[in-house]
Amino acid sequence: MSAAPPAAAAPAALSEAEAEALFAPLAAEERLLVAVSGGPDSIALLALLSDWAKARAGRPALHAATVDHGLRSEAAMEAAAVGRLCRSLDVPHAIIRWEGEKPRSGLQEQARLARYALLAEQMRALGGGVIVTAHTLDDQAETLLMRMAKGSGPGGLSGMRARTVKEGVPLVRPLLGVAKARLVATCLARGLDHASDPSNEDSNFTRVRWRRLMPLLVEEGLTAARLGQLATRIARAEQALDQRMAVLLPTLSTWGEDGLRLDFAALCREPDEMVIRVLGRALSAFQPDVAARPDMRLERLESCALALAEAVRDGQPLRRTLAGCVLRLAGDGGLTVAREPPRRRGVHPAAE
Repeated sequence: MSAAPPAAAAPAALSEAEAEALFAPLAAEERLLVAVSGGPDSIALLALLSDWAKARAGRPALHAATVDHGLRSEAAMEAAAVGRLCRSLDVPHAIIRWEGEKPRSGLQEQARLARYALLAEQMRALGGGVIVTAHTLDDQAETLLMRMAKGSGPGGLSGMRARTVKEGVPLVRPLLGVAKARLVATCLARGLDHASDPSNEDSNFTRVRWRRLMPLLVEEGLTAARLGQLATRIARAEQALDQRMAVLLPTLSTWGEDGLRLDFAALCREPDEMVIRVLGRALSAFQPDVAARPDMRLERLESCALALAEAVRDGQPLRRTLAGCVLRLAGDGGLTVAREPPRRRGVHPAAE
């Protein structure tokens, strides 16, 4: 009779040495604002950061903030509980409320955007610094799956970045490589109470549905750690491609009175991926937020770039519009990109 497989070891709380390594990139910052919802991830982050900040002179000043979205009656009590914990840790704490009418659709996404905006506003009021959030390896895995399902390209599949900018304020995620279970274990080891948001079990939300699928994926070997590793590798490839693009674009482009002129024929000697990226960067010269435009899905950019490349091979001119820009390809392979003129509705030339 075969022996039963050994039981999996219980997740371990994060050690002081691990926290020291995770927070080392923050040591040079002047001020940190940790976002604390009251859940186990952010409560563990707050406690670990508090110990770390006090361990050595000259480390950043630590502040905390809780955003009350006004969506649940329990949220105010949870925010107050975070405030009590912050007082016990001697960490200044602010409760920020999301005021106004709430959207009927896309609630989680709009709440996320509002949260970042409110945190950035609080950070500026404090005098500037870095926002710190408790996104975990599990969050990274779920984000990757959601973006895959939406057809994201390599940029999206690189996942959440460890350091980024939100609303003009730096934001860091030091726990992206840490499993949520270890943060729960950290709370238990320290005797820290934490809240449980019922929306985390609401299958009306896309992220929750993906979270429920994770155990099935784990059975096939697609663990959060594997997905996180994939995101890291794609991010590494993205960095290399972006560096190549940054070198390539200035050598192939010039500005003229009619817009940005691009030697598209020369560009087409590069791999298709580089053709697509350079074209996207050229469009962003006119629309800095071009990636957020509804008419700038990756599929449309790919289709436009490959159509232009085919026209170059055939020696044919081509005109396209995309993301508020007009693209005019000449027969010699020169491409001019210019802002699309405003459309005039109901105005017609006068009859002669």
